[in-house]
Amino acid sequence: MTSPPPPSPPLAAPDRLLMVMPYSQFVRKAVEAGFTVWSIWDPSLREQAYLDEVALHSEELLLTDFSDTRGLRELITATARAHGIGRILHLGAEETMGVAVEAAEELGLSPNSAAAVHRLNDKAAMRRLLDAAGLSVVRAEPARSVDDVAAAVAVVAGRFAAPVIVKPSGASGSRGVALVREAADVDEWADRVRGAGLDGPFLVEEYLEGPEFSVETLTVDGVHHVVGVTAKQTDGPPGFVETGHVHPAPLSAPDESAIRAVVTGLLDLAGHRFGPAHTEVILTAGGPRIVESQARLGGDRIPLLVEVATGFDIEASVFRALAGEPVVVPDAVRTASIGFFRFPAGLLDSVAGLEEVRDLPYVHALHFPFAPGDQLPHTTDSFTRHGYVVVDGASPREAAGRIASVRERLRVVVRETVLATSKGTIR
Repeated sequence: MTSPPPPSPPLAAPDRLLMVMPYSQFVRKAVEAGFTVWSIWDPSLREQAYLDEVALHSEELLLTDFSDTRGLRELITATARAHGIGRILHLGAEETMGVAVEAAEELGLSPNSAAAVHRLNDKAAMRRLLDAAGLSVVRAEPARSVDDVAAAVAVVAGRFAAPVIVKPSGASGSRGVALVREAADVDEWADRVRGAGLDGPFLVEEYLEGPEFSVETLTVDGVHHVVGVTAKQTDGPPGFVETGHVHPAPLSAPDESAIRAVVTGLLDLAGHRFGPAHTEVILTAGGPRIVESQARLGGDRIPLLVEVATGFDIEASVFRALAGEPVVVPDAVRTASIGFFRFPAGLLDSVAGLEEVRDLPYVHALHFPFAPGDQLPHTTDSFTRHGYVVVDGASPREAAGRIASVRERLRVVVRETVLATSKGTIR
């Protein structure tokens, strides 16, 4: 007697969604939009309480080691086939986005091609794409490793005057970014990136002078909806660590139009078909120049700034658009701003004023992930800042005043030390 054939895998259902590295609010908002969600996470990247929150809204939470790219690919494929998944999304960090989108594309379940995602996420690939099209042209030279950067700097310096910017092609959050004026700066930068475990490839490019902005977009069927432009504030050279943002950016109509045009031009060139993109732009004397772009939502609580200023929830709109709802972006009615905390590095003796700040009517979020006895790290990038506050105001000036008021109300006492370790990330 022959055994019955194994059951056929269920047919793909459009309301079944597999997400790789989904932040907890993504899963909740996807379910609210009508999707049943399967989630994949690396348990080494989040505390158990966070994973429990992801699991709460997921049909199933699957855990794997993201550094095992073959294992991740196999898990994506097996899960999609076993459960009749209709779409696969990766809206998390760029490091694992490529392999996830490749697996999804092979299954015919990705709204974007792997090539399109690569052209946005990889800074060197993006720069080649723009230069070939004559759009937002920036002079640059690639370098495969830390040891190759000095030679690339010499090549670039021979073409135009210093200074130059050195940055990893695939990292985010200001990691490994530096302004280089002379050879000694390269040596200092090399020590820093080796200590951070950034091993390349890298990009050496001309220094762009001017105010910096980030542009959030949501693309549906190849149509790019500009959700908003945010003004970025940094501490300047050498690391350009972001210290605050203002949304909407106080821009003239011609400047905002030019910024929007160059960003949607990049998305067209890349072949981006669906989902969010976060693009950073510097408004130079010669017009807007794109710094980088990623096929994901912006970090630094920019989606919250957009929602506070306009009422538009870009995170929820990703899933509503995937479900077929039209995208309608309202105008801003308020100013929203975020200010990042940067205290001296060292042992935290005490902190006071947190509850007082949380009770302020204009405070929408407060994050300070430290308690007395913890070490506050030296702030060298976005991941080692000490927290943030999000406020609203009737104008950028009022919002800035409210952030200043929050800083005065927080009473942080730090015993400064030479070395301090980092704690926490901001997303």
